[in-house]
Amino acid sequence: MADDGSTTAGRRATMRDVADRAAVSKSLVSLAFSSPGSVSPERLARILDAADVLGFRPNRVARSLNGARDDFVGILVADSRNPVLAEVVDAARVSLASGGRLGLMTSAVLPNGSSRPRLDLDAVAMLGDLQPSGLIVVGSVPTMDRVVQVMGAARIVIASARPGRLAGAATVRGDDEVGIRLVVDHLVDIGHRRIGHVGGAGGRVATGRVEAFRAAVHEHGLDGGLVAESDFSEAAGYRAALELLGRDEPPTAITAVNDLAAIGVTAAVRQRGLTGSVAVTGYDNTYLAALGAVDLTSVDPDNAAIGRRAAELLLSEENPGEVLIAPTLRVRSSSVLRRG
Repeated sequence: MADDGSTTAGRRATMRDVADRAAVSKSLVSLAFSSPGSVSPERLARILDAADVLGFRPNRVARSLNGARDDFVGILVADSRNPVLAEVVDAARVSLASGGRLGLMTSAVLPNGSSRPRLDLDAVAMLGDLQPSGLIVVGSVPTMDRVVQVMGAARIVIASARPGRLAGAATVRGDDEVGIRLVVDHLVDIGHRRIGHVGGAGGRVATGRVEAFRAAVHEHGLDGGLVAESDFSEAAGYRAALELLGRDEPPTAITAVNDLAAIGVTAAVRQRGLTGSVAVTGYDNTYLAALGAVDLTSVDPDNAAIGRRAAELLLSEENPGEVLIAPTLRVRSSSVLRRG
């Protein structure tokens, strides 16, 4: 080995190299990376210094396959393109890193152009083969029972989804009932009495939000029947909005199941020549909502808080059941129009 600490050209440094440089045993180097608190501060410092000089990194895959897996957590995301879920994942990974855990993410579904996503069982199985100590599932993943089966004894926490009953899994999500009520209260406060909703299709989240909408408008003594079916896509929001605006007594304000559907609603409103007359609101407060050309009033579910809390639950092994994170309403120009 050269004086500068480099290993043979082209060869990756090993635990034996670190042990030789730090003048300790290979087993102590292994212990330093798997359980640093078990090593004396003086020896730990020598080992870490040697590893830094040599550019050594422990082989996490090998450690996982050997059962030393406490520092490895899997993250299974329903849709890696969804900015809402990306915010949850980023916050979870930061919290995991602060707790000394590596968060390895993979997409749960195969993009097949269908409205019915299919579980990528090969990717899930590979993640399970790595034997993570825990798994954070972000978003609504199809056939969760298969995921549970593949993961075996790994602890599971679900974020930003309504999975139904899943034994042993804690769930962290935004409080959609509160979020929808914030939207309806805002629209009523600025004078709207005919408020519509596009949503209800695409899973438990959409179903929960349309139910919350009906409950909120009924609390104000308003018609809860101004609903047109839409999933979370822009095209579906556009079609549903055209259906609502074509009714004999169309709404003066339309709430959407998410921001993307709300952009479709905005396009329909513009096509009908009603810009400035029909208020539009979204949900999730994605980066799209804040774009100057969109300026969409939207519910902010606090995705960062959802991700952090999911990671905290996984690290603590606490299981409070379902945790609801309080949302806020971001009011922008799309809803601040003249009264209907």
